[in-house]
Amino acid sequence: MKWFTVIILSILLIGCGDGNESGSSSDTLQITTTTAQVGDVVQNIGGDVVEVEALMGPGVDPHLYQPTQSDIRKLGNADMIFYNGLNLEGNMIDVFEQMGDSQPTFAVASSLNDDKLQQDMENPNEVDPHIWFSIEHWIQVSEFVKEKLTEHAPDHEETFTNNMDEYISELEELQAYGEEQFSHIPENQKILVTAHDAFGYFGTEFDFEVVGIQGLSTDSDYGVRDIQDVVSVLVDNEIPAVFTESSVPERAMQSVIDGAESRDHEVELGGELYSDAMGEEGSETGTYIGMYRYNIDTITEALTE
Repeated sequence: MKWFTVIILSILLIGCGDGNESGSSSDTLQITTTTAQVGDVVQNIGGDVVEVEALMGPGVDPHLYQPTQSDIRKLGNADMIFYNGLNLEGNMIDVFEQMGDSQPTFAVASSLNDDKLQQDMENPNEVDPHIWFSIEHWIQVSEFVKEKLTEHAPDHEETFTNNMDEYISELEELQAYGEEQFSHIPENQKILVTAHDAFGYFGTEFDFEVVGIQGLSTDSDYGVRDIQDVVSVLVDNEIPAVFTESSVPERAMQSVIDGAESRDHEVELGGELYSDAMGEEGSETGTYIGMYRYNIDTITEALTE
């Protein structure tokens, strides 16, 4: 166990020993999630029955996130905890495993069978954690969240079921919207170049080839060879645009643009995509569906001739 995990768990034990301040005594379930994506699906299914707080806001990279004492208190005071899993929150996994012994703590990725998960081609032992970019997977996550909420608050099963059905209907509409929009992009232009390999499930869902400068985690290293390989993909396929990500520094992508220019191929910055984090709460991109729709529109505009 890593040294910071030991410190975190010590804080947790001390904090919980002072008395739980959760909403368990009220009609509203207090739920803490890691990412805003997970928070969004829990809020949609739970509706007025739940009060959800996500620890990781706009621009926050979950791969590198270090929990604070305040985060630990929020987790300790929650009625339920939901996180992504698959090592997305790499610095918190030991914490969740320990907390699961005393609190309802769930990795939403555990709802997916292994054959639904993607492996890193260069490291078959590493699983892609970015499951929210598959709308099909997110529908299954919605069903999982509904199941766990119902187990904890069975009196509200009808509410959870109705909310889930409505949310899944919206997700299916989002899927259809993406398919229609992407039909305008020429097949030879359906190559999505981003800062890191966050869009693998998205590529499978909408038949894109996805190329990232970094690997599945932003914690992975990249070098000159990685930049050159991406530049070659752009030049060989005459791809007109590349994309930065809201939670990843854009310096590497500028190197790619400059490299393509040195080979007489002009590449534009197609825009900033939301990958590991969503937008500001209350904005269009502050919801899962709004964020996903924004990405669809940004990609379509940049890659359509």
